[in-house]
Amino acid sequence: MIKSNKMLASVLTSCILAAGLATNAMADDAKKTHIDVIAKGFQHQFWKAVELGSNKAAKELGIEVTFQGPDTESNIAQQLEYLNTAIAGKPDAICLAALDTNASLGAISEAQDEGIPIIGFDSGVPNAPKGAIKANASTDNYAAGALAATELFKIIEPKIKAAKEPVRIGVLTQDWNGESVKSRTKGFVDEVVKLVGKDNISIEGHDALQNINDKAKVIVDVGVPAEVKDVDAAAVASALLEKEDLIAIYGSNEFAANAIITANEGLEKIGKDKVVAVGFDAGKKQLDAVRSGLFAGSITQDPVQIGYKAVKLAYDASHGKAVKDVDTGAKWYNSTNMDDADIKPCLYE
Repeated sequence: MIKSNKMLASVLTSCILAAGLATNAMADDAKKTHIDVIAKGFQHQFWKAVELGSNKAAKELGIEVTFQGPDTESNIAQQLEYLNTAIAGKPDAICLAALDTNASLGAISEAQDEGIPIIGFDSGVPNAPKGAIKANASTDNYAAGALAATELFKIIEPKIKAAKEPVRIGVLTQDWNGESVKSRTKGFVDEVVKLVGKDNISIEGHDALQNINDKAKVIVDVGVPAEVKDVDAAAVASALLEKEDLIAIYGSNEFAANAIITANEGLEKIGKDKVVAVGFDAGKKQLDAVRSGLFAGSITQDPVQIGYKAVKLAYDASHGKAVKDVDTGAKWYNSTNMDDADIKPCLYE
């Protein structure tokens, strides 16, 4: 009888332990990994495509993702508020495309102290404290800007060679805060310098790049609006388009490309046998311009992959796995290839 009681007690103890383990496992399953994704904004369709990618990764991984961004890409304070709120909520990881790293340094350091891994995406988080950013999912924006210059030069090289007077290439960039548009502008300008020859180039317009050469055959004219507003950007685009020696113009993101299109509506300066326009990213307005021939072409990133890869990296980092930077790529598209299988999925409206 004593033996039977001992056996019964042993069985009961085993059942209780098993039930406890099962309960703990269920609790672990119930606590899903949570990742906060903080973008630069919701002003452009680009960020909505990034959100699609992040949601796709969340669904595949069975995790929760919160996607936020300020109303405009000039609202640094609003993005910082989102970042601070995210850190206070103690997520498993954060994906961040910083508008201004310096403004975010305190919050980034706090996340680091709390052991919250941060993954950079789009332009990432340049000059962040060492070790704070575990990896980046982004386009090599400098190389992408250079690709835009290479493709443009194929079209305008005969005009440059035939010109008896200096000719001008306009560059419209959204601002000089975001690392992505700065890198695309620098990459574009540096590649034009290589293609034309530094002794033949004068860089004008913006102080950060200015290098005036009175004997130049080609003038690169960089315009930056006072604020990230449609009316300001269109005014700068108009000023560039109205210059008589302009042979080409480049917009370094969707916002800048759209500003060029808007400015042209009253001027009719760009298009076939006119000023050659090239852009960056997509969006319906720019896609229509490329398809119709108003734009010679544009550079596309893969925004869906940027969001997807960023969340995947964040998930791995939150589970203690080693992660490394991922280049999400960039491609040239025009009216002849924009429906190709490797291009079309990257062209969001």
